[in-house]
Amino acid sequence: MRLNNVMVHVTDIPRARDFYRTLGLELIVESDHYCRFLSPDGDSTFSIHLADSVPDSPITIYFECDDVDATRQNLISAGLSEGGETLAEPVDQPWLWREVHLRDPDGNRLCLFHAGENRINPPWRIRTDS
Repeated sequence: MRLNNVMVHVTDIPRARDFYRTLGLELIVESDHYCRFLSPDGDSTFSIHLADSVPDSPITIYFECDDVDATRQNLISAGLSEGGETLAEPVDQPWLWREVHLRDPDGNRLCLFHAGENRINPPWRIRTDS
């Protein structure tokens, strides 16, 4: 089994489409109620679907990038902000990831992060003897 696509609901397709393109996702399917994007690295996809409203959700969608600081600066230069505020500075987490959290225009929670080898093989990974 392989996780391939994540979809979130949005209330304004053009606004959300532009936001996710600014994040660096490649638009591959578009209609008036749906868009699908291809991740610039790998073959995973991300979709948005039109909804009347978007309830707050505890789910956070993580997008890994090679350089969180440069990605954050590029987004600020492109006009992206967090609720009208400048995007927070990235933080080095105790689980060995560098992260910056933000929300899309509908409030969906996102995290831009870099974990490198620590995403799959942190020092505390459970080892099997098989």
